[in-house]
Amino acid sequence: MYYPKICSLGLSIIFLLLQVDVAYATTQDDVNNILAEKEAPFGVVFEVVEGNDSALEWAMPAINKFVEQLRKRFPDIGLAVVTHGKEQFGLMTSEKKDMPAVHTTVQSLVAEGVPVHVCGTHASWYGKDDNDFPDYVDVSPAGPTEIRNYEDMGYALVRVEQP
Repeated sequence: MYYPKICSLGLSIIFLLLQVDVAYATTQDDVNNILAEKEAPFGVVFEVVEGNDSALEWAMPAINKFVEQLRKRFPDIGLAVVTHGKEQFGLMTSEKKDMPAVHTTVQSLVAEGVPVHVCGTHASWYGKDDNDFPDYVDVSPAGPTEIRNYEDMGYALVRVEQP
């Protein structure tokens, strides 16, 4: 009589342990998995969605590092960045003075052929539009749609999260 309950409990514990293991996977782990492949995906799109205004101060240097790693292993891989949370406002022209390293990194990525997109819908909720962002930042109509478009082209999605 107790065997099914014990078995069910055991399966539940295993499932929870697997979920915990997945929760601790890092963005670097995701990039490492791509680097370990024999062939590159068509591309990689990095997604940033944070509620923190200053998140790009850690996210952009991390993305820059991931781009270098991926390009070293797969020189022709397509790469893109989509930021569509509150952090995207760090890329406004008005924030260039307060976040110069972020803007310099984004300019460098764009110059290397890595487009950086922000979400126009999210921006509009705060009364902002494409005129509030510098020319090197692409204001997409909707960040999630931009990501789906990249995925439809064969890009792998890598969510950038603070370690």
